Parts: sequence; structure tokens; C-alpha cells
Amino acid sequence: MRRRRILLIEDEESISEPLAAALAREGFDVVIAATAAQGQELFHARAPDLVLLDVMLPDGDGRDLLRQIRSASRTPVIMVTARGEELERVLGLELGADDYVTKPFSAAELASRVRAVLRRADGRAPPGADGDVLAVGEIRMALDRHEVRCGEEPVDLTVKEFEVLRLLLENAGKVVRREQLIHEVWNTSWFGSTKTLDVHVSALRKKLGDDPSAPRFIHTVRGVGFRFASSDELTDGT
Repeated sequence: MRRRRILLIEDEESISEPLAAALAREGFDVVIAATAAQGQELFHARAPDLVLLDVMLPDGDGRDLLRQIRSASRTPVIMVTARGEELERVLGLELGADDYVTKPFSAAELASRVRAVLRRADGRAPPGADGDVLAVGEIRMALDRHEVRCGEEPVDLTVKEFEVLRLLLENAGKVVRREQLIHEVWNTSWFGSTKTLDVHVSALRKKLGDDPSAPRFIHTVRGVGFRFASSDELTDGT
């Protein structure tokens, strides 16, 4: 079986070298880039299965490189940020990052995050594959193909956006608590993730054409969580 390739874009050798060695011990093929320019070049040349991207790079902002990657590919990206920089994490997630880790972190934690993100990404099967479909109103989600359509229009979602929407669709008509969404999608109970959840819900509404001031699909239940409209509600509203 081919070893999964990780592109690690990190300029500090004291961080990149031990991380690469630890990930190699976990069975990954690791390619290291020390600059944004080198990272962009290796991304296209080596076709990694996942990118670990530091926010602060000597020749640019990691978020700019994330924009470039996301404009051309859905390859999973995990952002690496400094402790306490929640704004950096939120901005990265808004731009399409699939997860983030904060410095300092252990190699074991990082390997666990990498495996979790790859498992989610592996849910995307080749086009044409049959699989379960969730359908609520005009929203259709093909789970095996990792595809979403609103009517006839395809909706391009990140891995985390897809997981949030899946959980809401599975419970259409019911309130899904914030705690449940954070736990099941991010596998954490950290209170700071509530801002991350809001960012993803906002992105989903925008991509589904949902007006947050008068939503059709995703309704906010203040102090509790979110509710996706039932099929009956959407039918009655047309």
C-alpha cells in the first residue's frame, strides 16, 4: 500500500525535523518545505495527501498559500499556529483549512489529527459511485462521493463544513446542540471551538444561499444550537 504523503511547510528546522521523523515513524512519507514559495512548488510537484501549513513563513503569510491551494484543490490542510492566536485559527478555517493545531504540541497529537483529517477526506469516493444520500428539501448530500447539491447547483464544501451539514441534515427538524456539533465534528469539548463552529455555519449559509437574517435552511436556536429545516417546512415555504 502506498504511504500517505504529507507536505510539511515549516521554516523552523527545530520543529520540522523532529515532526517529520515522528510522522515517518507513523508510516507517512514526509516532504519538508521551509518557505511558502517552496511549499507551493512541492505541492504541485509531489501531490501530497495532506498539507501541514505554518501560518508564519519567512517569505509570506501561510493564509495566502492556503488561498492558492484551496482555489485549485480540496487537499486537506491543517494549519499550525502559535499559542493563543485564535484569530489566526478562525481566519484559517474561514479560508478552508480542515483543522488546526497550536504550538506547542506533541508529535502524537499531530499524528492523531492527521489521521482523523485523512479519514474524513477518504470518505470521498470516485464520481459515479453509489452510496447513501441525505435529502432534505432541495439539499442533497451524497455521503460516499462527498458531494452536495442545492437544487441542480453543486456546492463545494470543506471536510469540516461537510461534517457539520451532515449532522444537521441527519437531524433535520430537530435542534442539534452546539456541544454535540463541536464534539462530533472537532472531537473536542474546548469552549474556544464555539467560534470555529459559528464560522463554519456562516460559511455553510453563504454557500447554500441562506440569508442569516431570515434563513430557510439553517436556523439558530439561541443559547442552544442550530436546527436544519424539515422537508415539510421547506415544501410549505416554496
